[in-house]
Amino acid sequence: MLNIVLVEPEIPQNCGNIARTCAATGCCLHLIKPLGFDISEKAVRRAGLDYWHLVDVRVYENLEDFFARNQVEQMWCLSTKAPRCYIEAPYRDGCYLFFGKETKGLPKSFLEAHRHSCVRIPMRAEARSLNLSNAVAITVFEALRQLDFPGLQDHGKMYE
Repeated sequence: MLNIVLVEPEIPQNCGNIARTCAATGCCLHLIKPLGFDISEKAVRRAGLDYWHLVDVRVYENLEDFFARNQVEQMWCLSTKAPRCYIEAPYRDGCYLFFGKETKGLPKSFLEAHRHSCVRIPMRAEARSLNLSNAVAITVFEALRQLDFPGLQDHGKMYE
């Protein structure tokens, strides 16, 4: 299982898309407050997120709370400023993938403290960044590819 960590996410639609990716892949979703939206049962039902029950969602007051409650053996921090490409990271089962808020990314001090764990998704220099939910999906599926898609159906085999 992979762990997706969203640090102070701001846009509910992105979180919804990421939650759907987690539901489809079995990833655990960790949300670090403050959140820019409501994830109460009523709000989730009103938003029509009929897959929310398939997601293991855990909420934390801040990064300190997160690290106090989790044993992180391997982590990768996604940043447009990272020195190496995300496909160069050797993902292990149980690793944590950290993504920052849509407007600012991960805190600079956090990135500096974990410089050896920073990776980026290549893109054109003129583009500021990818959409958060797209970046999560790209990274999750690379990690799952490296792990040989554990626990996921291989729908391609039905055509053999």
